[in-house]
Amino acid sequence: MPVVIGVDSSTQSTKVEVRDSDSGELISSGRATHPSTGVAPVSQAHPSDWVDAFDQAYAQAGSPDAAAISVAGQQHGLVTLDAQNKIVRAAKLWNDTESAADAQWCVDQRDAAWWASHVGSVPVASFTVAKLSWLKRVEPKNWAQVARICLPHDFLSWHLRGGGSSEITTDRGDASGTGYWSAKTEQYDHEVLRIIDSTRDWSKMLPRVAAPIEATGSWRGAVIGCGTGDNMAGALGIGLLPGDIAISLGTSGTVYAVSAKPTTDASAYVAGFADATGSFLPLVCTLNATKVFDSFANILNCDLRQFGELAMASTTGANELVLLPYLDGERTPNLPDARAMLIGLNSNHSRNDVARAAIEGVVCGLLDGLAAITNCGVDTSGRIFLLGGGSQSPAVCQIVADLTGKEVSVLNEPEIVALGAARQAAATLTGKWPSWSASSRVAAQPIATNPQRTAARERFAAARLKNYGV
Repeated sequence: MPVVIGVDSSTQSTKVEVRDSDSGELISSGRATHPSTGVAPVSQAHPSDWVDAFDQAYAQAGSPDAAAISVAGQQHGLVTLDAQNKIVRAAKLWNDTESAADAQWCVDQRDAAWWASHVGSVPVASFTVAKLSWLKRVEPKNWAQVARICLPHDFLSWHLRGGGSSEITTDRGDASGTGYWSAKTEQYDHEVLRIIDSTRDWSKMLPRVAAPIEATGSWRGAVIGCGTGDNMAGALGIGLLPGDIAISLGTSGTVYAVSAKPTTDASAYVAGFADATGSFLPLVCTLNATKVFDSFANILNCDLRQFGELAMASTTGANELVLLPYLDGERTPNLPDARAMLIGLNSNHSRNDVARAAIEGVVCGLLDGLAAITNCGVDTSGRIFLLGGGSQSPAVCQIVADLTGKEVSVLNEPEIVALGAARQAAATLTGKWPSWSASSRVAAQPIATNPQRTAARERFAAARLKNYGV
């Protein structure tokens, strides 16, 4: 019975799952937390922390012998190595917004339509290309030391291969989130890279983009898959089909769907990502999701279960109370300096309405992203899957169902990204994608009326337009 290992190196922790490669049955698992990444607008981590967390999680899983292993990681983070393959500085992570000005500078060098046509996405602070610009501008001495760059999952995979002078590889999914690799051409865009630094020989700095189920080395006798970004691994874990929608509510929020062709969106709402199989994964990401629930539960002096109960005691539309949930700026829409606003509060509103408005504000933002994906010509008529920590809340599931008018399913697997990485490891081992993926169950059916649903969505959009002009 060969076993495979799937690794999820997220912002907050590393998870390891050991699975039977034939059936997908979970054999063991482990988890280790990462140190704090800082206080907004800064979010960064030393890559050695990810290695330490992997070692701890692997030991907790029983340190098993495996036939294959694959690593999924948080997208966009910038890892820098010098000529001696030493880490130059802490990795700037996806939710570090210090590079907001650099993202705008990048766009200003051409225009949004040019960026969308070249790399499928318009730079925002989260993207790696903006972090490259920030490093060159703010830390020129560190920039001068940089010999190789990679993403968090690339770094961990490189470490498994032995590090040092060994090859660094990435995959098309994670590469498509950098802002300098094109899902349309399947190549790095050197015109983009010359905008950042025209004096560099970029061909020596960038990871090779491996094929979707290519073996990229070995670790303790196990073949190493190419790995991928966390959202791409999530799609693998779900077994997402054309037409299906995934809405993930973790620290950040994401909504994505599978597409047979690459997408472009000059409005900067939709990131034109590739997936981990050879198709495409148009995606919208928001910075504010479950942390909004945590913050408002704290404000209302209750735990998350009670917070959900309060929200369910209100009605769709929260009695016309609206939360724009931009606690620490926002990525979509691109409002890095924004702050949250509670709009329409009066003496008749209750704690129930505040809780409901908090959840509806997060969900409305994600559903606006879903509409943008649909407007890119992507089929979004299929099933809705809710995943991430927020999916464990009955209130969140019900509000998503109410505001979409569709049945909502949740997954029976708590670590969907690690499961997706395990599926990739199994495919790398056998040369074909396994038939197993996450099972699901129906969590909520819509009960709101169409007028209630429409009014709540329109009220949120009007408040955002009035206060932020988008």
